[in-house]
Amino acid sequence: MTLGVLALQGDVREHLAALAACGAQAHPVRRPTDLDGLDGLVVPGGESTTISMLSVQVGLLEPLRSKIKGGFPVYGSCAGMIMLATEILDGRPDQEPFGGIDMAVRRNAFGRQVDSFEASVSIAGIPGEPFHAVFIRAPWVERVGPEVEVLGAVAGGPAAGRIVAVRQGNLLATAFHPELTGDLRVHRLFVEIARAAS
Repeated sequence: MTLGVLALQGDVREHLAALAACGAQAHPVRRPTDLDGLDGLVVPGGESTTISMLSVQVGLLEPLRSKIKGGFPVYGSCAGMIMLATEILDGRPDQEPFGGIDMAVRRNAFGRQVDSFEASVSIAGIPGEPFHAVFIRAPWVERVGPEVEVLGAVAGGPAAGRIVAVRQGNLLATAFHPELTGDLRVHRLFVEIARAAS
């Protein structure tokens, strides 16, 4: 499997390492030609408005939208989840998502950087103990369409029930950062999705 990590901004290196640990060849993607020959792409955490702006500037927005419409596997974590949404709540008016997952996502829903936290989240389709999830200025999902599978939600506290992991076809998204935990199960799930699609 040859997978890319969108390398415009955010925690690129950590995703590259996680994919390599899952047995995939992993390459940074900075321009449209970097998409050639890929079996899938990870859109990392970072700042979604910056990722949006830079993807327009380097000419990646429309090629990625087109590939996603064609069934190209993409996994988005945190800001990547925002970029895969069809609707962004509290986004900038000029923010351009890649789209693909029929959902409304609220940016920075859990609060500011100081409100970042860790919690256990059970993820459907991932066996074993609940996932130790790291939330950093994280979004949550407020609405999903009928074709979206909800994989995980916050179990307790004031945000109980908030959706933080979803899948629609070959698209996977989490509000948290699995690349920061050493737990490869989410990345393995994405590699399996990409392998099945290829």
